[in-house]
Amino acid sequence: MKKIAYFFIVAISCMVMQSCNDFLDEKPKGFTIPEYCDDYSRLLNYIGLQRVLATYPVYFTDDVKLGGKNDGDDDQFRFVSLDDSEKNMFTFQHGQVFIPGNSDNIWEGAYSNIFTYNAVANNVMSAPDGTLIDKKHLRGEALVGRAFEYLNLVNVYAKHYDPATAATDYGVPLVLSEEVGSGASYVRNSVAEVYQQILDDLTEATGLLKDKVSNSFHPTQSIAYAFLSRVYLYMGNYDEALKNANEALKLNKELLDYKLYTTVPNQWGRIVLESDLITTMPAEAKNVENIYTRIFGNSYLFRAVAASDDLIETFQKNLPEGATDQRLALFFSKDKFYPSEGREDDYTGYYIYVPYIEICCGFSTPEIYLNAAECEARVGSIDNALKHLNALRDMRIKNNVHFENDGKMTRKEALELCLDERRRELVYIGIFRLVDLKRMNADKEYGQFFAKDVIHSADGETWTLPANDLRYIMPVPQNVLDYSPNMPQYDR
Repeated sequence: MKKIAYFFIVAISCMVMQSCNDFLDEKPKGFTIPEYCDDYSRLLNYIGLQRVLATYPVYFTDDVKLGGKNDGDDDQFRFVSLDDSEKNMFTFQHGQVFIPGNSDNIWEGAYSNIFTYNAVANNVMSAPDGTLIDKKHLRGEALVGRAFEYLNLVNVYAKHYDPATAATDYGVPLVLSEEVGSGASYVRNSVAEVYQQILDDLTEATGLLKDKVSNSFHPTQSIAYAFLSRVYLYMGNYDEALKNANEALKLNKELLDYKLYTTVPNQWGRIVLESDLITTMPAEAKNVENIYTRIFGNSYLFRAVAASDDLIETFQKNLPEGATDQRLALFFSKDKFYPSEGREDDYTGYYIYVPYIEICCGFSTPEIYLNAAECEARVGSIDNALKHLNALRDMRIKNNVHFENDGKMTRKEALELCLDERRRELVYIGIFRLVDLKRMNADKEYGQFFAKDVIHSADGETWTLPANDLRYIMPVPQNVLDYSPNMPQYDR
């Protein structure tokens, strides 16, 4: 039996004893050491793997607005009610953002999941039972999960990918083994090395995954195209991003028709069919749009933030006369909110985020439409870009009117339509807005048009985060640096 050690970066997972540093050669009482195929399958079904990220990167973006100390009828969305770490993010403080004793759930959660994925990927092929094809399926799933965690990590804790500097820009530690010695020192791999590992994992996984699975919490072969589309978009390789987006849409182009839904005002933002007020919007695993379902970990933005004025202007931009954008109508409550106990909460002047649904922050078809549209605009295929945007907007906007190319539309104008639509569609989902801000700030062709400073204000104070400022990058947590004090840092 291999010895599997606990790593300082990871939180305690279902596989690790709280009171010891190693898996022992003898099975500890009450704990199961994976040995058979079913053991590894159970590990991949662990609900903790399905919960990823956290919501706090939104506090770095231009999508949020917080109330003053006298706004609203409760404390939830007031600036003064944020914890100290969230205040540090919202006000763009330098250095560490988490105060001593607070955990960085993105870092710890990701490495905890990576620990489990490593245990499966590195050992399942040696299981004494199971068919070769079953073992390959499990290894492929673990590789996809590991790649997903690393793509999130490198985009939260590092500079945006730049082919000219990626080989020297600080990324995150690549931990590819579950056999980690006590007291070991871990290097901070470059952005280029992390992206290469992601591509290597996806390349191998593509030939190992199943064609069909029981639910979207598990990846199929189709995930590779969606995943690669995002990776190459972030790398600025728009030809490859477009090729993979088109392949992904051949396999799944389904969209949920938001025009069929409404809200029940006295049931906490519950979204239901307009024709049947009992049937709610499909749960994340049953939503036809979701390709690879992942949901937020231990935090949620329900009634915690308001839409910024800039975001609301984006929702109203290019909205046909007499049309309703259902993403704003269903997910936000303006001025008043009506909780189940019948009390009327006053949020005059604010659009409060109140969807009573789980948000998929994995991979979905709307993102693929948006990836394809943006890449088509960038390479000059404006008609194709508008075709993708119109298909998505038809499922999101009541009384939609299609975008049309008058023959004079420029690539920049088409790209602006794509970026605005991306902001509306992916609002508050995962780290999309943070990454989009970082990549447009660094965009060498269009950054002069779309780079922007983020400005926050509350209780009479204003804070500014300039474009390309290193404070867009989350710091490596202090408790990690305590174990590896020589790990290089961004001077944020």
